[in-house]
Amino acid sequence: MINVVLCGGNGTRLWPLSRTLYPKQFNKMLGDHSLFQMTVERNAALCDQTFIVSNEEQYFLALDHLNELDIRADKFILEPVGRNTAPAIALACFAAGEEELVLITPSDHVVQNQEEYASCIETAKGLALKGYLVTFGINPTYPETGYGYIEADGQNVISFKEKPDSLTADQYVEAGNFYWNSGMFLFKAGVFLRELKLAAKDIYETTLLAFKNAKLHYDSLRISKDEMEAIPSNSVDYAVLEHSTNVKVVPSDIGWSDLGSFEALYEQLPKDEAGNSVSKDYINVNSAGNLVLSNGRMVATIDVNDLLIVDTPDALMISRQGSSQKVKEVVGELKRRKSELCDNHVTAYRPWGNHTVLDTAQNYKIKKVVVKPGGKLQTQKHFHRNEHWIVLGGTALISVNGIETLLRANESTFIRMGEEHTICNPGKIDLCFIEVQVGEYVQEDDVVR
Repeated sequence: MINVVLCGGNGTRLWPLSRTLYPKQFNKMLGDHSLFQMTVERNAALCDQTFIVSNEEQYFLALDHLNELDIRADKFILEPVGRNTAPAIALACFAAGEEELVLITPSDHVVQNQEEYASCIETAKGLALKGYLVTFGINPTYPETGYGYIEADGQNVISFKEKPDSLTADQYVEAGNFYWNSGMFLFKAGVFLRELKLAAKDIYETTLLAFKNAKLHYDSLRISKDEMEAIPSNSVDYAVLEHSTNVKVVPSDIGWSDLGSFEALYEQLPKDEAGNSVSKDYINVNSAGNLVLSNGRMVATIDVNDLLIVDTPDALMISRQGSSQKVKEVVGELKRRKSELCDNHVTAYRPWGNHTVLDTAQNYKIKKVVVKPGGKLQTQKHFHRNEHWIVLGGTALISVNGIETLLRANESTFIRMGEEHTICNPGKIDLCFIEVQVGEYVQEDDVVR
C-alpha cells in the first residue's frame, strides 16, 4: 500500500502562523514534529511506500523535514501550479500502477488515536480490495459548519453535503448518520482512474498527458507548467465521489482534526487550570480561556478572557474565540495591499538554506543567511544596492566578477552594485553570514540572475 501525502495547501486560515511559502503543515505548533512529519510517520508504519504530491516551492521544505526523521520518500510529484485534489490524486495513481492500493492523506491533519486509526485502515483495505472507493467519515462531536458532511447508511454512502449553516449542522448531528468528511481516502489506483475517466474525462485526459510528458529527476516527477495549467481544477469530491455509486465510508473515531482554525488548534494544546494555552513565553494575570502563541517574545494578559493571540516576528493577530474564520478577510486585505506578509515569514526557506530579515528601512536591509553544506546561491547582480557580507561561521567560497575568494569566521567582503556575484558552502557544516544591503532600493525584485 502506498501513502500519498497531499502537501500543497497554503494554510492561510492560520495566518500569521502559516504563510504561502511556509504553510501550516511545516509548522511545529504541537511539539517537536511538524504536522507533515506526524503524517509521514503515522502512515509509514502502515504503508510500504510514500509518495508526496507537493508544490514545487515546498519541495525542499519537505526534504528537510523528512531528513529530520531520517525517512526517505519513494517519489515526489511536483506541481508548478495547484489544480486541486482530483488532478493531484490522479497523478499519484498514474505513478502508482493500477493494482496498487493508495491511501490518500492530507499533510496537515492530526490523528490522536493511532490504534483505532490502524483498525480503520484495515477495514478500508478490505473494501478497497473489493473495488470500492473508500472514504473515512469522522464521528461529529459538535455541529461544525466548516466541514463537509457524508450522509451514510452503515458503510453505504447516500450523499455528500456541502458545508452547512448552523441550523443544518444541528440537524445532521441529531440525525446520527452524518459524518464529517475527513478528506482521507483509500482505493485501488486503477479503480479511481476508471471512475475519474467516467465522471470527469477532461481531467483524466489532461492529467494523463501531463503525467506522460513529466520529467523524472532522481526521486521527483516534475510536471510541465503549461500542461499543469491545462488541467481543469476540481476537488476529488466534486469531480468523482459525488458522481460515483461505488463509494463506501468507514466511520472513524480516531481523534481527528484538520486544524482548520485557531479554535481547533486551541483544542489540541495543553492548558492551565484557567483554560489558557501553556507556554514559557506567556504570563497570565486573572485571565482565562486564551490561546497565546508566541515566537520567543513574552506575552502577558491581564483580566481578559477567550482571546486568540498569535505573535510572530513580523505580525500580531488578536481575535475573540469563535471569530478566527475572519482571518481570511485579513489575508484578502494584505493581498489587496500587495503585502509580502501573505507569503513569507521573516525567515524564508530556499533550496540552499534560508535567510532571516533582522532589520529593514527605506535604504538598508540586514539579513542573516544560512547556506547548507554544498549549497550555492545563483549568480546575480543588483542595480540599486551594494552588499556587505560578514561571515559568522563556516566557510564561504565567494565569486565576484569571476574572481574567487575564500572567507572564514570574522572575515568580510564588499560587493558593489552591478557586480556579478555568488556564494557557496564548500565545507561540512552550515555557513552563516550577515548580509547588509545599502542603497536607494532594497526590495527583493532588484536582482538579475
